[in-house]
Amino acid sequence: MNDRHTTIEELKEKVREFVREREWRQFHSPKNLSMSLAIEAAELMEMFQWLTTEQSQQLSASDRRRVREEVADIALYVLDMCDTLDIDLSRAVKDKLAVNARKYPVGLARGKAQKWTHYEGESHGE
Repeated sequence: MNDRHTTIEELKEKVREFVREREWRQFHSPKNLSMSLAIEAAELMEMFQWLTTEQSQQLSASDRRRVREEVADIALYVLDMCDTLDIDLSRAVKDKLAVNARKYPVGLARGKAQKWTHYEGESHGE
């Protein structure tokens, strides 16, 4: 399995099987999944907490493996949340990119790290 040859639906099915085999669906409410997702994201953030920007870009092989595991945990919960709430992740991502394209037009946002509400005197969509 790799990104080029695996669909999101295939990943969702693998997560679904994993949860089903363990009879965990009863515990995987959207509330619990959202909290688990936040916890995993915090674990990822903790790995970078005291690093400089440069250090965060030059991780050791063992730290990259740990990051990979945390990213996978986050993805597992996202996929499970999508499965639980019948969210088409591909459609959701494409729709959100369209919203963000309106909020962050290239002419205003290129090279800027500001939130769209900080583009002074410029017109933009919400």
